[in-house]
Amino acid sequence: MPPRLPFGQVRNLLLQGHVIRRMSSQPKVYVTRPDVDDSGLELLRKSCQVTTWHETNPVTRSELIREVAGKDALYCALTDKVDKEVLDSAGPQLKCVATISVGYDHIDVEECRKRGIRVGFTPDVLTDATAELTLALLLATNRRLFEANKQVYNGGWKSWAPMWMCGQGLKGSRVGLLGFGRIGQEIAARIVPFKPTEITYTTRSLRPKEAAAVNARHVDFDEMLRESDFIVVCCALTPETKEIFNAAAFQKMKPNCILINTARGGVVDQKALYEALKTKRILAAGLDVTTPEPLPLDDPLLKLDNVVILPHIGSADIETRKEMSRITARNILAALAGDKMEAEVKL
Repeated sequence: MPPRLPFGQVRNLLLQGHVIRRMSSQPKVYVTRPDVDDSGLELLRKSCQVTTWHETNPVTRSELIREVAGKDALYCALTDKVDKEVLDSAGPQLKCVATISVGYDHIDVEECRKRGIRVGFTPDVLTDATAELTLALLLATNRRLFEANKQVYNGGWKSWAPMWMCGQGLKGSRVGLLGFGRIGQEIAARIVPFKPTEITYTTRSLRPKEAAAVNARHVDFDEMLRESDFIVVCCALTPETKEIFNAAAFQKMKPNCILINTARGGVVDQKALYEALKTKRILAAGLDVTTPEPLPLDDPLLKLDNVVILPHIGSADIETRKEMSRITARNILAALAGDKMEAEVKL
């Protein structure tokens, strides 16, 4: 007769078996960033096996392909290219790809549609943060704040001078918006108190009710280029908008025009922008998005004084980023349960 095990040891073995069985039945989620706010990851850990990339740099391509294999959901960021190769590696059990961003052009949504994989994103939560940053970037660019700040440290600030470091004000100007969705509308609302002469917007469809709230007028793209003193890019990156700001567009713009882009770097042809800024074809530009990201340190744009470049911080508000993490997690949990997602891309 085999010896009896102590009760405590038997209990521990039973508990271990229960934990193993419970873990094996839990859905598996791969998270491509370890530095997203933990509140979102904690939601996932309650009912999922969560595996996370261990570095604060974007996950490598080879690591993503290897680690996504066998997972039920992928929690990704805009730095992760989720294409056919990644989806093939994940396997047929993959139910959801959720990105902690409003943009999803890094995800092959058509391939996801073919496979029945649901795609989640975080559109509404970052609207105010992005609108605030856009206005800050516009003011920093048109009032030459970064140029002026450098003068304090390099000895250029000698004394007061009547026209030194003067910029172009918003009051009495014409402001054009390419795109008039949630973010575009909030940007317009924040510009109104600066008393521009006119706000115009260019979209495929009219938005009369939203436009009336900020007294904005719909115009076609060419009119916006010809008449605007400021152009703010707040549209999605699509085949139609890819490099829509090209050499031909810059030729149509006023020489005092300032271009602000907080949408997607791919909307602007950066070589054409460099030439337009260098030759003073337009006055200045403020960019929170570039192609690629990060911008190489030897990029010619960085040698110009009439451009302000930020490292894609449009939604970098603490509470906004925390809620983005939670929404991404809730999107995944809803998809795994077969429920309605909080924010789902229509495929």
